[in-house]
Amino acid sequence: ANGDPAYYLKRQAVYAGLGLVLMVVLSRVDFRALRALAPALVVTSIGLLLAVLVLGRAANGARRWISFGPAAFQPSELAKVALAVWAAAYLARRRPPRTLGELWRPMGFLTVVVCGLILLEPDLGTAIGIVVMLAAMLLVAGTPPRTLAAGVGIAGALGLVAVWLEPYRRARLFSFLNPWQDAQGAGFQTVQAMIGLGSGGIFGVGLGQSVQKTNYLPEAHTDMIFAIIGEELGLLGATAVIGAYVAFAYAALRVALRCRDPFGKRLAAGLTALVCGQALVNLAAVLGLAPLTGITLPFVSYGGSSLVVSLAAVGVLLNIAVDDRRARASVPDRSRG
Repeated sequence: ANGDPAYYLKRQAVYAGLGLVLMVVLSRVDFRALRALAPALVVTSIGLLLAVLVLGRAANGARRWISFGPAAFQPSELAKVALAVWAAAYLARRRPPRTLGELWRPMGFLTVVVCGLILLEPDLGTAIGIVVMLAAMLLVAGTPPRTLAAGVGIAGALGLVAVWLEPYRRARLFSFLNPWQDAQGAGFQTVQAMIGLGSGGIFGVGLGQSVQKTNYLPEAHTDMIFAIIGEELGLLGATAVIGAYVAFAYAALRVALRCRDPFGKRLAAGLTALVCGQALVNLAAVLGLAPLTGITLPFVSYGGSSLVVSLAAVGVLLNIAVDDRRARASVPDRSRG
């Protein structure tokens, strides 16, 4: 871009630096401080989601970014974290919803408002990620599986309606069922991703040697970056990336399950589901196991807002883990005293 082959690398490095600073700060600030900020975060994120529909920069038929000079911010990324913090605070002080009526007020209503605004951008992938995150938090909090399944089923039905009302989403759904039927149209991205993954073999064609990213595979640096990893680093590289997400999920879920603080437990579960659920949806789409949703691969895809928010989530998880370890270490001291 702009005649500079390292353009994306330089911009991503700036966002990575900002994200790492935020991660270190949040790993040292008591996570309980976020609880008081929950209402303000939700109100701010809803305001920004409304603003982006009017003031947002249009790209590829969507309005998802608010520009500040050379930088751009995606309000839906803040909305994900805001909902995670708010839901954790709500579920920590009240018993978990046991019926659809309890699930609707207020969590279901707020989810519909936030996801509805995100769908207007349009951005179906982020809306799916939010539903997955909240479902994980409700499960950890103790919502009966039957009630949770009914709620997710209703959300899925609303999602299908959103898909059916948008012609391009309908085309993506049908192309997912048989991408080769329209390999030069709706199925182009999926077919090119499969070609990239297949041509990598076991060891790949070599770092930086991808053919697909040179005007063959659309969104090669964002949504479809895993296909390029498979092409350049082969089956071994692709497996290593998936293994890294599995290791992250294991470590983060361990933090959530071991945490004794109700707010911390639910927040850790939500942040884990946020990162890993997004990764799962992206990988499934690139591998042709699910329709394309436009969702990025956390920590790997190009995208400043996503990287900063993901690193911030890691900082909060680290803080919860350290706090719980200190709490456990202090128990024997109190018993001896």
